[in-house]
Amino acid sequence: MFLVTTNKARRLLCLSYIGHVGVAELERGYLEVKVMLAEFANGFEVLVDLCRLEDMDVACADIIGRTMELMDKHGVEIVVRVIADPGKDIGLNIISIFHYPNHPRIVTCQTMLEAAQVLAL
Repeated sequence: MFLVTTNKARRLLCLSYIGHVGVAELERGYLEVKVMLAEFANGFEVLVDLCRLEDMDVACADIIGRTMELMDKHGVEIVVRVIADPGKDIGLNIISIFHYPNHPRIVTCQTMLEAAQVLAL
């Protein structure tokens, strides 16, 4: 499952990866991200929650990259990733190098509490 939510007042986009995640889910999620980003002015934050991720299809790298490029074009300032189990890191740092040309600040946390502190929630 891939869940996209926002907190408009905080200019925060939340991406949650839950259970097994496949390309079709991320393709649908890309369209949701696109719609939600239209509601933000430049200068927003992203919270990526990988705590409940079990596994992801390798083929998802392409759509993840396109989503990063979309967020970059809309002025993402910071991306905070919550990866409780380092073994479930799906290579986001490597993908980020190629798909965030404006180089937003990227922070990886082990807990949602740490992420909340980074984002001043």
